[in-house]
Amino acid sequence: MSARWLVVLIIVASGAGALPASVARASPSEEFQRVGEDIHDQWGIARTRASGTDGFLGITSAGFDPLLAPESLGQHVDIAWDLGLELAHKYPDRNQRAERIFTFVRDRVLYTSDRDQFGTDEYAQNADEVAVTIVNSRLAKGDCEDISILLAIMYKAAGYRSAIVLLPGHVATLVHLPDYKKAPRKMTLMGEPGWVWAEATGATNPFGWVPEALLDGPIAAREVTTAELRERPRGATEVTLERVLPPSGSGGAAGTGLWTLLGVGGFLWVMAGRRGGMRGRGRHR
Repeated sequence: MSARWLVVLIIVASGAGALPASVARASPSEEFQRVGEDIHDQWGIARTRASGTDGFLGITSAGFDPLLAPESLGQHVDIAWDLGLELAHKYPDRNQRAERIFTFVRDRVLYTSDRDQFGTDEYAQNADEVAVTIVNSRLAKGDCEDISILLAIMYKAAGYRSAIVLLPGHVATLVHLPDYKKAPRKMTLMGEPGWVWAEATGATNPFGWVPEALLDGPIAAREVTTAELRERPRGATEVTLERVLPPSGSGGAAGTGLWTLLGVGGFLWVMAGRRGGMRGRGRHR
């Protein structure tokens, strides 16, 4: 997909009819098709469903895969990648660069539910669709998966490893920054410490801030790679907190019996059966 010079939108409608006008106006992807109850893009990814092997998060009982990320990586790099490169050139210090990428996305993507933006319970945008709106209008709208995918792509472009994290009803981003000292907590992913949480859904969220509610349940993660969709194995990795400070007055880390019993595997099984949307965490605008 190339959106640098000209955005072309071709709507291929069948079955239930054409896309809502708000979706058509918002997306610079080149082609959409309605398949049953879902809207699929030109890569065959369902934009209106997170679960399933073709859902935008690829959630199954065996794992999950943020399938929108490869649409802006490898041979498909475009505007989101260019934004990351620009900030990499502007900020040579890795810690400062990571902070600036975070604040760039946080300050330029207004958290907006899919219902408010598109008139539907779920509609995911890829990184370039959000990025082109930022470039053209200086401010875009998106919910947690839109913001997280954009952050992950920009971090990759700027020379970092990044990952998408999944928890009940929410998606966020991790960036590998082991030398960063300001984060109140860091994460361990695949036994590797030094991952910093990037929660850009709230206007005042600082880089590295982790919502306390995350202590209540499991967190699964998937590192973002440049592998093409057909080459990507399924799976997910449990994320653990390196330093945990219990919520004030709790006397210890919170946890629900359901998630403690099920663990990440059971969590994915439950999520795979859901069709509902994600929600943001943090101090929203």
